[in-house]
Amino acid sequence: MDSYGECWIEKASTGDVEEILELQKLAYISEAEITDDFTIPPLHQTIHEILSEFDHQIFLKVELENRIVGSVRCYLEKGTCHIGKLIVHPDHQNRGIGTKLLHAAEDQYPNAKRYELFTGRRSEKNLHIYEKCGYRPFANKEVSDKLTLVFLEKVNIGV
Repeated sequence: MDSYGECWIEKASTGDVEEILELQKLAYISEAEITDDFTIPPLHQTIHEILSEFDHQIFLKVELENRIVGSVRCYLEKGTCHIGKLIVHPDHQNRGIGTKLLHAAEDQYPNAKRYELFTGRRSEKNLHIYEKCGYRPFANKEVSDKLTLVFLEKVNIGV
């Protein structure tokens, strides 16, 4: 368990899956509203699917008052740490929890050559946070006429 300011970040367990999935669906509603597309995969992920991700990803969580209010997932592949589904409960956003989770995910793989994540092109708040943390866009992927993903990377200068 690591302390990041006033919130504690620790590895999640499979016992946290239902609560993380509930938080994920709540957190991604705002993304769906931005794109006017409620078919995005995070809103429709199942317990079985998220459990299978525990086999190859590290899940981190932030709890406040015995409730999970933030989570992120990461894994290492070919020298790149892939960071995904960085979520914070809407009532706890704009308090630095997301940024702390992002840094904690990076800390899981300190020897990664680079860190990579993606977000929707219209997700200006997310893009601002990621760029503030040193991430730079390197590719776009049009998923549908409503959704274009922006892929961002951060080179690990310490490696």
